Amino acid sequence: MSIWRTYYHLVWATRERTPLITATIEPELYGYIQTKAKALDCPVHAVGGIADHIHLALSIPPKFSVAEVVRQIKAGSSHYVNKAFPGQHFAWQREYGVFSLGGKQLPKAIAYVENQKQHHDTQTTIRGLEL
Repeated sequence: MSIWRTYYHLVWATRERTPLITATIEPELYGYIQTKAKALDCPVHAVGGIADHIHLALSIPPKFSVAEVVRQIKAGSSHYVNKAFPGQHFAWQREYGVFSLGGKQLPKAIAYVENQKQHHDTQTTIRGLEL
């Protein structure tokens, strides 16, 4: 049995930064992302964002590359939203940001991800973690 502890802060935006993550879509989108990550054996520590981008605090097992997990979550979630909300034309940008975390950094990353709306409202975002 393998033992692993890997923590990542991921961020990516909607195509052309269009504000597509509405109050109606957000819970469905976040729920799908959590379900998809769980299916990949990737524990989700936090998910949050605003209308034009999303942040995830996620663990990825060594059997997957970060790129593969991000690809599967982005592709699956855009397909899901477009199917669940006909006429939506939901899409992500190709790019993404990834930051590795140590175990001691994880609680701060979780708080940052969970409080995205507040950080953007009060202009307390961390510039290096935003796309």
